[in-house]
Amino acid sequence: MTKRAIGFLAVYAWLAAGAAQAATIEAVVSPTAVVVRADGRVRVHLLAGKPVLYCGVDAFVGWSARLLGAPIDAGGDEGPVVTLDGKATPIATLFVRQGWLRPPVLNDFAQAAMAERRGGWACAPKTEAFSQMSERVDPKILAGIAMNESAYRGRPWPWTLNVAGRGMFFATREDAHAAIQGLLAAQRCDFDVGLMQVNWCYHRQRFASPWDALAPATNIRVAESILTENLQRSGSAMKAVAWYHSADPARGGPYLSRFMNHLSHFQ
Repeated sequence: MTKRAIGFLAVYAWLAAGAAQAATIEAVVSPTAVVVRADGRVRVHLLAGKPVLYCGVDAFVGWSARLLGAPIDAGGDEGPVVTLDGKATPIATLFVRQGWLRPPVLNDFAQAAMAERRGGWACAPKTEAFSQMSERVDPKILAGIAMNESAYRGRPWPWTLNVAGRGMFFATREDAHAAIQGLLAAQRCDFDVGLMQVNWCYHRQRFASPWDALAPATNIRVAESILTENLQRSGSAMKAVAWYHSADPARGGPYLSRFMNHLSHFQ
């Protein structure tokens, strides 16, 4: 058993035993270390994952001030649970959703926080989400295409649809999914989905479901497959990018020019 696991079990048992004494958060050292007070004693609880501090430690400290004095209990499989404004949430999940913690496995909460650039991700390079979620294509290439496809207020936006040439930007994944369900109910497939704007008519078989198509990591990996196939067919990296939009030079050429402009602005 690892030292982290032993420490977790010790803090879990301590929190459970001290539940009657209303354990509270004494301090938040970092996105992976929380100091808890119960029964007159303090302990440090460690969270699995990596801190997301692109905006600096002070930004996280300012955000986490709201947690000081909040009640916390042992919780269950997801670890200690903090109560804020009457709502109980596993503290690790809270940190992930707000963009301050990168969990060992990129779940839906982590992908959304990264793609929406919440919390510490707000100050990360525009290519960072693609570095985290891609598998075989240069993240800068993916980010450049995403800027062509789903840019909203200067950044790629994951909850984007393009319906017959009309761009639609939604606040949440749920809202975008509801719109897709409406289009499917009308027997339409002429729309593009997600960060990489994958066309549903041509590529729906690559996804498990419309909900899956909106997942940033899944959307990116399908785009990687399309680009890889374009490269194999064309033998040219530039054509692979242009063909992502259209094999017609009259349409693919301007698309490639916009892509190159985005690429020149990345670090």
